[in-house]
Amino acid sequence: MIIRTEFPYETTHEDVRIPLPDGVELYARIWRPVTDEPVPALLEYLPYRLTDWTSPRDWQRHPWYAGHGYASLRVDVRGHGCSGGRPGDEYDARELADGALVVEWLAAQPWCTGAVGMFGISWGGFNSLQIAALAPAPLKAVVTVCSTDDRFDNDVHYMGGSVLAVDMHAWAATMLAFASRPPDPRFVGDGWRQQWLDRLESVEPLVHTWLSHQTRDAYWRHGSVCEDYSAIRAAVLAVGGWHDPYRDTVLRLVSHLPSSRVRGLIGPWSHQYPDRGLPPGPAIGFLQETLRWWDHWLKGADNDVMGEPLLRSWISESHPPATVYEELPGRWVGDRSWPSASVVPVPYGLQGAPVVVASPQHTGLDAGRFFPFGNDADLPPDQREEDAKSACFEFPVGSGPDAEAVEILGRPSVTLRLRLDVPYGQVVARLCDVAPDGASTLVTRGALNLSARQGRDRAVPWPVGSYEDVTFELNGIGHSFPPGHRIRLALSSAYWPWIWPRAGSEAGWTLDPAGSVLTLPVRTASAADAGIVFEAPEQSEPLGVSYPATLDEPRPERLVVRDVARGVWRLEVDPRYGGTRVYPDGLEYGEDAVEEYEIADGDPLSARTRSEWRIRLHRPELGWDARVETRSEISCDEGGFVTSNEVVCREGDEVVFHRTWERRLPRAAG
Repeated sequence: MIIRTEFPYETTHEDVRIPLPDGVELYARIWRPVTDEPVPALLEYLPYRLTDWTSPRDWQRHPWYAGHGYASLRVDVRGHGCSGGRPGDEYDARELADGALVVEWLAAQPWCTGAVGMFGISWGGFNSLQIAALAPAPLKAVVTVCSTDDRFDNDVHYMGGSVLAVDMHAWAATMLAFASRPPDPRFVGDGWRQQWLDRLESVEPLVHTWLSHQTRDAYWRHGSVCEDYSAIRAAVLAVGGWHDPYRDTVLRLVSHLPSSRVRGLIGPWSHQYPDRGLPPGPAIGFLQETLRWWDHWLKGADNDVMGEPLLRSWISESHPPATVYEELPGRWVGDRSWPSASVVPVPYGLQGAPVVVASPQHTGLDAGRFFPFGNDADLPPDQREEDAKSACFEFPVGSGPDAEAVEILGRPSVTLRLRLDVPYGQVVARLCDVAPDGASTLVTRGALNLSARQGRDRAVPWPVGSYEDVTFELNGIGHSFPPGHRIRLALSSAYWPWIWPRAGSEAGWTLDPAGSVLTLPVRTASAADAGIVFEAPEQSEPLGVSYPATLDEPRPERLVVRDVARGVWRLEVDPRYGGTRVYPDGLEYGEDAVEEYEIADGDPLSARTRSEWRIRLHRPELGWDARVETRSEISCDEGGFVTSNEVVCREGDEVVFHRTWERRLPRAAG
């Protein structure tokens, strides 16, 4: 990592409040170049608290952009951080309308040329695309990282039409804790307490809404830009990582947006900005890459950014299974169009007699984290245990001096001929790279709720006792299977805790291989592959946050516990978002979270989740000590889901807010 301390421009920064028509003010921090000339503006717009939670990351990039001649703005969404108003649902109409108003406000400032860009990762990448679809006139370009164009089928709530247990629960629990945090008196003054209490009165566990919409209805279509790609008028640089769950959005955006104003980039990364150097690497000079984008679209620079291939992708070489990789072997390739003329679908027919697949309910414990962040236990370990609980079909790559690797780029798919003896079920397909020593590395995977086989907007029970063909895609990937290895397709009827099981699903299904096929997107080398290089990553000076050592023994990141007598399996997860840190302005921020996922042998209705959060914000010089504790649980029975949530907030030792929610939500589909 290169830390830049000298830039073309000196910079300054200030905190401001942006007024909205309804009287609410959004809290913002602006870094600007010292110049008398107006400059374009960049906006990052999030609920994650610019005064503490994202400030280390913010200082890596916003001053860097300012040093290169841009006004770079970080804004907290209403109801979060030091912004006014009350929190709402993710990406609701109010949030997006506010964001469009901020774009207009920026363009109207005397120090701005009137040209505005938006960027962000995850939430900020989502709302960048969604606000672009509202088409505010000043918004000329977007850089969206690890985001989605489809809120139902490519987000943290549902997967293949099934409830995504691991993150439907974990993310709802996280946002309950985050929305309950107080504004900081150092920035909002003595009214912080009343503002906090007013905010808490409106807090509602988002899981209530998310579990109330179990098919792709109008709720999920809102904010899903795939409903109308033509609404996006801004130029879009779409960025993803093969170890991020949102990477397929990049493939869809470069396919559906006009090639004159879109480019895609997919690296080996997890759910992180590509310059941060977090596993898996290699990291790239992402800020420099985005600067080329901004210079072209916001300053009219005649550079070669639009001369790059439409899609630049990393193709990983085969690697042994591991839960973390500092860097993956591989290379960059380029495709001038997508779908690419260099990629051909190649079918691999399944062989053998019909087989009953009734996977144990704890199949999936070695799935790894849904959102890898670069931690030591994020990625899936050796898949041999999972493969043993699945029906496996293998295809040798070939051997000998003339054998060639099978290189894939894009989304594999499966067509499966299935028979069910119950109305409901799920199928999970994993593609693995099996080495000569038997080690099985997960390459990619996909899932289908069989009641969603005719569309994610409906739930159609299976005709009991009948065969049907179903087809679905796996997540996109770039991977090279070398000679001497085997391509393994593993099919299971359970995948806990990713997929929430349903009563009767323990019976599994019967697969007829004779009517089933795996299709791989096989790629040959292209002339566009040559010369794809990136500069070394660089950032501006770090903020200077310290992370005090603790005397407590750290808990494992991921721990699997088997209660042999009860036949119960439990996965304990420490998400490790940040822990305790001390900021240069004196704020002591403490954060601790733990998640649990439990299921019993042979009983899909035993599935349950639990999450606990503890957050402390402490300013010794102000005598300010605020604490948030939350508990979130989900269980199920034949009729539906049962959720339980609790929030306790304290100022010092005084409980200032305590509320519990108990809900039962019918299971209509997912």
